[in-house]
Amino acid sequence: MPTPVPPQTPATLDECRRCDLWKNATQAVGGRGPAKARIMLVGEQPGDQEDLAGQPFVGPAGKLLDRLFAESGIDRSTVYLTNAVKHFKWEPRGKRRMHKTPAQREIEACSYWLEKELQREQPVVVVALGSTALKSVTGNSHMTLRDTMGQPFRHGGRWVVAIYHPSYALRVPDPAMKEQAFTSMVEGLRQARDLAARQTPPEGAATS
Repeated sequence: MPTPVPPQTPATLDECRRCDLWKNATQAVGGRGPAKARIMLVGEQPGDQEDLAGQPFVGPAGKLLDRLFAESGIDRSTVYLTNAVKHFKWEPRGKRRMHKTPAQREIEACSYWLEKELQREQPVVVVALGSTALKSVTGNSHMTLRDTMGQPFRHGGRWVVAIYHPSYALRVPDPAMKEQAFTSMVEGLRQARDLAARQTPPEGAATS
């Protein structure tokens, strides 16, 4: 039976104790990007380098993301970058800290912060990188990449585009599969770019 989420409402992300991931993380890693960015990109969780730097997408996956942005015609500085889970979940392997997939209860606990980001930024398009991000963005634990990739859909008054997480392309050993994953991600980001360019902000969004 899942552990219930504590009822406390932390004032800041650094004070968050809604799950136990904070105990082994260096720090919480919040989102970064311009106010009212039309595209919000949501990953799974910070990795080892992000945990140390306190910023999202600064490690190997972030470097690949830069290539993806360049190929898809998106300026990274115009995108709000964040993660579904804000603390690095890891397990020791020798001297290294290896990524461990967040549990559903941890995703649900951290949805409080993602929802605050969505309400504040009011993006036109949310790009979900991988299944954890997709489940968090939609609040549906049964959502799969297989059912949604290449098929943008509306949720919460905005578009959602689901693509692989860059770390997937980094892990795939087969060169052909790696290239296929890269091409698929570029196509998804181009869909997000085009949707953001022609759509108005979600209903109720503040305008400047």
